[in-house]
Amino acid sequence: MFAGFDYGTSNCAVGVIQHKQAKLVPLSQQTPLLASTLYAPEREIILPWLAHALPASPLKTEWLKQRGPAILTAQRVQQELTLDGIDTQLHFGEAALAKYLEEPEEGYYIKSPKSFLGASGLNQVQLALFEDIVTAMFCHIKQTAEQHLADSLEQVVIGRPVNFQGLKGEQSNQQALQILTQAGHKAGFKAIEFQYEPIAAGFAFEATLDREQKVLVVDIGGGTTDISLMQMSPEYQTSSERHQHILGHSGERIGGNDFDIHFALRGLMPLFGLDSQLVTGKPMPAKTLFDAVAINDVGSQTRFYSRDNQLMLKELLKDSCVPEQLQRLMHLQQHKQSYQLVNTAEQGKKQLSEQSHYLADLGYIEAGLACELAQTTLSQASAPLLAKIQNLIDETLAQAQTQPDVIFVTGGSAKSPVITEFLRQTYPNSPLRAGDHFASVATGLTRWSQLCFS
Repeated sequence: MFAGFDYGTSNCAVGVIQHKQAKLVPLSQQTPLLASTLYAPEREIILPWLAHALPASPLKTEWLKQRGPAILTAQRVQQELTLDGIDTQLHFGEAALAKYLEEPEEGYYIKSPKSFLGASGLNQVQLALFEDIVTAMFCHIKQTAEQHLADSLEQVVIGRPVNFQGLKGEQSNQQALQILTQAGHKAGFKAIEFQYEPIAAGFAFEATLDREQKVLVVDIGGGTTDISLMQMSPEYQTSSERHQHILGHSGERIGGNDFDIHFALRGLMPLFGLDSQLVTGKPMPAKTLFDAVAINDVGSQTRFYSRDNQLMLKELLKDSCVPEQLQRLMHLQQHKQSYQLVNTAEQGKKQLSEQSHYLADLGYIEAGLACELAQTTLSQASAPLLAKIQNLIDETLAQAQTQPDVIFVTGGSAKSPVITEFLRQTYPNSPLRAGDHFASVATGLTRWSQLCFS
């Protein structure tokens, strides 16, 4: 059986063809979307979980040989946790977030592992860890889908952004694709193809057209923004040769996570010392405050939670004009609450799509602490990112040397009124259309898988 697989930065979805239609498979509590998160009581537990979950294959045998000593160590950790009465299972999606929020300073939680694919400066140990995390998610999602379908999934088209989040261009892209391919094969997929996510979203939109049109697909996901200008027509839907219909495309590391991070920085971090002064007259170093919320950057998070930064914060506390704010930042570090803080900004962003102000509860930092967030602050925080998105669109249109008949907006982050209003004002001559923000890519990948594997 074949499938389309949207391994998204924010959510994952799997689709199959049933009764000649692309249908998404329930992955979490009978819903088709699974949040891209993983929680383990200790990081080492990922290895014995995988050793049990991976299907038998030569790839598993080779993986067991490579990870052998680390697996033995991890099994001892697992035994100790079991003796202490601690759950040693991995948790995925909303269940993972719930486990993290119970005790942020305990366990191992990762959101949006796709954000780290293609990252620069990773050593072999880090690369192996991220490959194991992706493989664990692939195993869980594949097995969940197969259980619902009562059938095995062997052929899959996986979505990919135009550019992953690395800084080394095509080298970063190839690193990311290699990790996804290896993870997919170890999880049990026998045939794997890739398709650009904005093009897949375009295929979903194309199924709704009754005439030929030039469509600008603006796909703003959790980790990347991808733009494609495509020639679409009902007559093209059964064609597996579509290269000539792609008039231009571009993409960059700008997504919902970045909007959340920038909003957390501008909206919440003033309570933690942002823009404050030291007794010397110098400003509070902004770098450590950005590192605190940059949850999609390995280097930033490593620096923030380092021993050196802990010592630096103690020194800054002595010189701060607002020591109570620095104490909050130190609390944030000591209790590993970066994800929790950015999640607060994300929830505020969602609320501000319907109201002008929102009172964010920060009681997990300090009893009674709250912060009023405003649409104006969200707009200010979003402005630099929107400018980058405009540059991507302009680049795509310059490649195509033509203008779109319609703009199709998709991706979970594209639901934000900040983004839709920006597109309306910037491109007033092109009508704006929105599909299923969370399902368009998966639906398009599923349609493409039918052409690839039927």
